[in-house]
Amino acid sequence: MSDWLCQRLVLPRAAVLRLLREGRVWLAGKPCTDPHQRLRRGQRVEVRPQPSAKKRRLGSVNPQALRQPRVNTPSSPRPILRHVDAHLLVVDKPPGLTTMRHAEEAAEFGVRARCYLPATLADLLPSLLAQAGEKVTTVRAVHRLDKETSGLVVFARTVEAERYLGRQFRAHSTDRLYLALVRGRAKEGRIESWLVRDRGDGRRGSSSSPNEGQHAVTHVRKVEDLGEYTLVECRLETGRTHQVRIHLGEAGTPLCGERVYDRPLHGKPLPDGSGAQRIMLHAATLGFTHPATGKYLRFTAPLPKDMAKLLDKLRSQTR
Repeated sequence: MSDWLCQRLVLPRAAVLRLLREGRVWLAGKPCTDPHQRLRRGQRVEVRPQPSAKKRRLGSVNPQALRQPRVNTPSSPRPILRHVDAHLLVVDKPPGLTTMRHAEEAAEFGVRARCYLPATLADLLPSLLAQAGEKVTTVRAVHRLDKETSGLVVFARTVEAERYLGRQFRAHSTDRLYLALVRGRAKEGRIESWLVRDRGDGRRGSSSSPNEGQHAVTHVRKVEDLGEYTLVECRLETGRTHQVRIHLGEAGTPLCGERVYDRPLHGKPLPDGSGAQRIMLHAATLGFTHPATGKYLRFTAPLPKDMAKLLDKLRSQTR
């Protein structure tokens, strides 16, 4: 029951267990509190967010046919499985796809309305696993990429793997390398700041007060000089929300396609003649210690087609 609800509602296991514990999940007309309750073909499942709220019907349940939520699936490109085992899977996420829906968003829209929402990467993974001949299990997001950022994401398939990988990300012991196309001539070096939700103009950014906010460190290396643009590699020492985008933007070299962190505080947006339709940021390398074997794993993903095409265009303009 709990695994099916996690996939159907796109909620973390803790939230689903709370719904069961509070008696908000009804099975065949009766409250169900057992997370291990098996579903049978034709049974009706109802979720009642509030005791007085009108019950939300999920419809007849066929566990074999409804292994994933009914959501709108995005057009190509599709995610690519780079690694699958009993404990985790590594996926190459295309741009334009949300990693996983936040619990608050799922609760706000409700179960019925979710069928009109675009699919997330987590929504698509059960079908990808089935197509690859792998066992379909609950997947747990350990970290996230921005919707417009492409590249490697690791998902846990067990609670133990989720905890082990989560500790690595919190300790910043994972290896995370991003490739970015930026405007201007980037400078190599270590960028360190303290990030806050509002730097003074409603945008996330670096605080002017030391030790206020979240400590963030990005190491920037120049890969290729492209005249008015630069291809850079960013290694994350910490992993904060929008860290790379903020640090590059505040350094005066915002990402091609950047529309948020592309200006100084209270200043005007910097010009962007690249023609990029999204932020040109790609999570190219991901390394971590396997939660079961203790072996260090390292994965790489090639640039997505739109970013590779823009890179070729900038190279030709430079020549």
